[in-house]
Amino acid sequence: MIWAQSPAEVRVPATSANLGPGFDAFGLALAMYDRLEAGVTGGGLAIEVRGEGEETAGAGEKHLVVRAMRAAFDVLGGQPAGLTLRCANAIPHGRGLGSSAAAVVSGILAARALVADGADRLPGAGVLRLAVDLEGHPDNVAACLAGGLTIAWHSGVAGAGGAGAGLVPDAGVVPGDGGAAGAGLVPDPGVVPGDGGAAGDGGAAGDGGAAGDGRGPAPDGPGGGHVRLLRLDVLDSITAVACVAPTAMATSEARCALPASVPHADAAANAARSALLLAALTRDPAVLFDATEDYLHQRYRAAAMPQTADLLARLRRARVAAVVSGAGPSVLALAPADDRPGLAIVDSIAGETGIAWRVTPLKVDRQGATVEPGGTGAPQPGAARQGRSTNQAPEPGVVPAGGSTQGRVADPATHGPQSRECRGLLWC
Repeated sequence: MIWAQSPAEVRVPATSANLGPGFDAFGLALAMYDRLEAGVTGGGLAIEVRGEGEETAGAGEKHLVVRAMRAAFDVLGGQPAGLTLRCANAIPHGRGLGSSAAAVVSGILAARALVADGADRLPGAGVLRLAVDLEGHPDNVAACLAGGLTIAWHSGVAGAGGAGAGLVPDAGVVPGDGGAAGAGLVPDPGVVPGDGGAAGDGGAAGDGGAAGDGRGPAPDGPGGGHVRLLRLDVLDSITAVACVAPTAMATSEARCALPASVPHADAAANAARSALLLAALTRDPAVLFDATEDYLHQRYRAAAMPQTADLLARLRRARVAAVVSGAGPSVLALAPADDRPGLAIVDSIAGETGIAWRVTPLKVDRQGATVEPGGTGAPQPGAARQGRSTNQAPEPGVVPAGGSTQGRVADPATHGPQSRECRGLLWC
């Protein structure tokens, strides 16, 4: 196996799963980023972490990014003699903003970029499957990889054998590989074309915690089928405000609060709201408030996170389209950017609770994970702590998430709608 001579830099967005009624299926990428620079060395393992999760730098082989890289190297065919990692994290850990998905995705993409023919050995569908396998569920990793709004599910039916029957050619919004091998690839299985776009949605990078919440390997998920995702473009007018909780909560703890079954009437109402939410985010934001009403999980988790439940109730009484972000304990509010009163009231209501919510306006990330071979965006030793900025200025060669294509570098290795593997393909 031929190793890359220069390090690879990966940038991954925060994500919010569920968005109210889209339980375990919907994900939205947000413009808050973790950055990882990884390189192959002659031996040993060196980890540096700046920003969120600084305390995880000593986790060694248990570090979640390292675990994801090791898993990817196994698939790729071999382990390097040594590794060096430098992480610059902005995504808060254990707050329901996809920090573990970010760690898993960044590790897999970094490993793939460090192998000369990594994109051939581990194409896009393989990246998605491995990420879901490590994370335990697909909603956050799908949005982290693809950007925008994503719907993730398992194809096939029980007993169908799922060896790819009925799948479109290998799916994937495939992350760029930094080399010519990725150019002009046919889509890998796992990603279905969305409708929007030109041609065609805990630990972070640097978290030493466990990935996922014990829901089991995704490729053998419900129905025994392959994990797949559909990416949709969110209206340009949609913006978000995250109320980041002052304390963390494990996804597994929130999941334990859920009942084994729900009334049929609730399931039916939730199905209607899920469909309406897709319309609200892609066509008519006027229905966002009704579209974000949930019947499956938020009420059952309220006792486990009373402060979150209180803020959510206050916001919704003010007719703010607010939801629990992922498994919580943070809250996400969605609104058209021109709805200034609706967005401004979020900070005011959060302040009334007496809890130290960190209220952070966020744009939708429309690019997903990006890979830049030879990057140097992670901080040098001794650099100032990073991690509080939510809309950092783009680094040279990196296209602003959701921004204009004007001035775009001709050959950035990206994953998502602007990648070489995605440009001009109708499924992007």
